[in-house]
Amino acid sequence: MFRRLRRRGNYFELGYRVEAPRSPAGPPLPGPLVRLKRWLAAHHMTLMTIADTPHSIALGSAIGIFFGFTPLWTMKTLLSIGVAWVFKSNKVAAAIAVTLHDIILPLMPAIFWWEYKVGYYALHGAQPRRIRIGHVTIWDYLHSDVFVRLIWPTLVGSLFLAIPSAIATYLVMRMLVSRARSEGPPVRTS
Repeated sequence: MFRRLRRRGNYFELGYRVEAPRSPAGPPLPGPLVRLKRWLAAHHMTLMTIADTPHSIALGSAIGIFFGFTPLWTMKTLLSIGVAWVFKSNKVAAAIAVTLHDIILPLMPAIFWWEYKVGYYALHGAQPRRIRIGHVTIWDYLHSDVFVRLIWPTLVGSLFLAIPSAIATYLVMRMLVSRARSEGPPVRTS
């Protein structure tokens, strides 16, 4: 027994199953990817419509991306907004860019492990020995043993990923914002 498709807003309903609209390019995206695409589009439009210079928006985005890769878990947003304020760049762009790392949150343990290994090698000239990493709290930042053994190498290693990512973000965002601003509304000619 087949049921008829009923249109509900932008979705098609088939019995109890809701599907994303079909496009000529291929099959519909799964629900989580549709939400991710909407979230990215909304934040992209927010960044493009900020009333500020392209340099300020791009610098704020680069600062946010830089702090997104650091292991300063609870302080990332505040630090990015503070540094954006010091450099007179856009604070909203910095806050949006630092929260962009929430998308790759499942990958962050692997990224932190890579940063730790690179930072340990940069500081000590050798690969790290096998260590046990337990629960790290904010108070562990204050204990010199945990800081020197775990957090400092990760912080140094994060610079090898954060600096190139911030530079690339600055260049791409400045180009995107400048291009969006130069494209004015279409002018009708008779």
